[in-house]
Amino acid sequence: MSSISILILIILYFALLLLISFLTKSDGNNSFFSANKKSPWFIVAFGMIGASLSGVTFISVPGWVEVSKFSYLQMVLGYTIGYFIIGTVLLPLYYKMNLTSIYTYLDFRFGPQSYLTGAGFFLLSRIVGASFRLYLVANVLQLLVFNSIGVPFWITVTITIFLIWIYTFKSGIKTIVWTDTIQTFFMLLAVIFSINELGTLMNLNLSTFIPEIINSSDTKIFFFDDYNSANYFWKQFFSGIFIAIVMTGLDQDMMQKNLTCRSLKDAQKNMFWFTIVLVIVNTLFMILGYLLTQFADIKGIDAQKDTLFPTIANLPEMGVFVSAMFILGLIAAAYSSADSALTSMTTSVCIDLLKIEKIKSPRKQIVIRKQAHFLLSIVLIFVILIFKYVIANESVIAKLFLFAGYTYGPLLGLYSFGLLTKWKIKDKWAATVCVISPFIGYTITESLKTNIEFDLGFMILVINGVITFIGLFFIKKKYLPN
Repeated sequence: MSSISILILIILYFALLLLISFLTKSDGNNSFFSANKKSPWFIVAFGMIGASLSGVTFISVPGWVEVSKFSYLQMVLGYTIGYFIIGTVLLPLYYKMNLTSIYTYLDFRFGPQSYLTGAGFFLLSRIVGASFRLYLVANVLQLLVFNSIGVPFWITVTITIFLIWIYTFKSGIKTIVWTDTIQTFFMLLAVIFSINELGTLMNLNLSTFIPEIINSSDTKIFFFDDYNSANYFWKQFFSGIFIAIVMTGLDQDMMQKNLTCRSLKDAQKNMFWFTIVLVIVNTLFMILGYLLTQFADIKGIDAQKDTLFPTIANLPEMGVFVSAMFILGLIAAAYSSADSALTSMTTSVCIDLLKIEKIKSPRKQIVIRKQAHFLLSIVLIFVILIFKYVIANESVIAKLFLFAGYTYGPLLGLYSFGLLTKWKIKDKWAATVCVISPFIGYTITESLKTNIEFDLGFMILVINGVITFIGLFFIKKKYLPN
C-alpha cells in the first residue's frame, strides 16, 4: 500500500472511533469511571480481547513460533486458571465493596500508604507500558507513512495521543467498552484474512492444513525436557496463572471494564467467555506464526521475530486487502491498549491520589477529571519522546518495559497477604517493602542466568510476589485483628 492509502485508512479508522465517541457521549464522572454500570457483559468480554493484546503482541506472538514453537499456549493454559480465580475470588470482592478503583481495597485492608503504593505501582507500570507499546507502533507508522510525507516523529506521536484524548475525554470507559469491541474486530479480521491468504498461496486446504499443523514438529506445544529453559511447561503454566491474576485481576485497566457490568453475575459471565475466546485467539496467532514461518522459508524471505509479520503482510502477493487489514489490526491492537490505559490511569489518579469522590461539587469533580486526563496525555507524549530522542536504544527501552512489569509482583504480594492472612501491617513501611522487592527479584533473576544458566522466565512475577509477601510478614503488627 502507498503512504497516502495508509494515511487515508488511518483517518477513516479514527473517524469511526470519533463517531462511537459521539454516540456514547456523556459528561458525567459515573459514565467516565464506570459506564453507569450498564455495559452489556458480552460486549465487555469481546472488547477485552483487544485490550489484553497490544501492538507488541500483535507483531511479536506470530514471530515467536520460529524459535519457541507453540510453547506460548502453555502459558495460555495457565491463564485459564488465573481467570477462574479472578472470577471466583477477586470479582466478588470488588463488587461486594462496590469499588471504582480496585486499589481502594488496600486502604481498607492495610491503610493509606499501602493504598498509595498499590496505585503508584500501577501508574508507573501503565505509563511505561503504554508509552513503550505506542512508541513501537508509532515507529512502524513513521516508517510506512509519515517519513515519506515529511511529518516528524514528534508530530506523529502528538497527533496520535491527541486523537486518543479527544475520543475518550468525555465518556471514558463508557466509550472504551465500545471502541474496544471495534478494535478487537479489526484485529481478528487481520489475523483471519492473513491465515486465509497464506493458506491459499501455499496451496493448503482444511483437509491438508489441519493434519500438517498437528503433525509438524514446529507446532510442538508441551516442553517437559529442560527445566532450565524458559519454555519449560511448569514455568510457563504457573507463570500464566499469576500473570492473568496480576495483569488482569489486579490491574485497574482491565478490571475497570469488568466493573462496568450490571451485576457480579454478568461480570463472571464476561470473564468466562473472555477466557474461551482468548484461548481461541491466541491459538490463531500461533497458527498464523507457523504459516508465516513456512512461507518465509519457501520464499527465502530473511525476516525473523518482530519483523516477520509486517514484512510478509506487506508483500505484493498478499494483496492490498490483507495489507490494509494488517495496518488496521496493528493500529487497533495498539490503541485498544493505549486508550483504556489512559482512561484507567485517569481513574486511578482522580480516585486514588486526588480523592475526587470527597469533593462535594459534581461540576468541580468533572473539571478535575478533565485536567487529570489531559495532563496524563501530555505525560504519555513526553515519555514516548524521551524513548525516541533521549534513550534512543530499543534494547534499553525493552529493559525498562520488562522492569516495569516487575511492579506487578508487589501488587501480587499485597493482595495475597491481604486475602490469605488476617494480619495487619505497619502501613508506613509498605512502600519500602514494595520498592525493594523488584530490585531483589531482578538481582536473583540475573544471578541465576549468569551462574547456572537457569532462566526464570515469567516466574519472576511470582518471585517478586513472594519476596513482597515475606517483607510484609516482617512488618506485620504483633497482634491479629479481631
